[in-house]
Amino acid sequence: LKDKDAAAAKKKESYEEAQRRKKEDKARQQAASKQGNDASKQPEFTKMEIRVGKITRVWNHPSADKLFCETIDVGEETGPREIASGLREHYSLEEMQDRLVLVVCNLKAAKIVDFMSNGMVLAAKSDDGKAELITPPEGSKIGERVFIEGLEGEPFSSSQTKKKKTWAEVAKDLKTGEGGVATWEGKTIQTSAGPCTA
Repeated sequence: LKDKDAAAAKKKESYEEAQRRKKEDKARQQAASKQGNDASKQPEFTKMEIRVGKITRVWNHPSADKLFCETIDVGEETGPREIASGLREHYSLEEMQDRLVLVVCNLKAAKIVDFMSNGMVLAAKSDDGKAELITPPEGSKIGERVFIEGLEGEPFSSSQTKKKKTWAEVAKDLKTGEGGVATWEGKTIQTSAGPCTA
């Protein structure tokens, strides 16, 4: 009987040991796969979700004289987003209405002078302080995500971009090149219809 009990205990122990090993192996696999997908290896630009949007409505902010308030369709099922942009010194309401723009979609919503802004419209600033909207080429689809040839990666969530200060990292290398072409680290930002320009 003792032998039988000892054998049963040994069997139980070896089963538990096998389970423990299995767990450890799984944890190692997960760690390895996490390392393989390490976000630090992902190009910063691809962590941002920048999409083609269309301004469907625009009005002057009631209490901030530099701000426009816009309703922008970025192709989401939830409907258009409301966004505030400090562009009143540079554009008229007519120039903004129905315009195609680039929208940074994975920023945390922020209250700007009592207006909840859910994203950011991309504009380039020249040396003399003039702001120019970055415009997707004709034929670009609303909701299409812009890309850079050869760079891939899924965008971060808005919480991640805030925590990791991703947008600040990306923004410092955004510039316009020859012919007003928008670039990041010297590489062209484009839609399926071609380069985006200021």
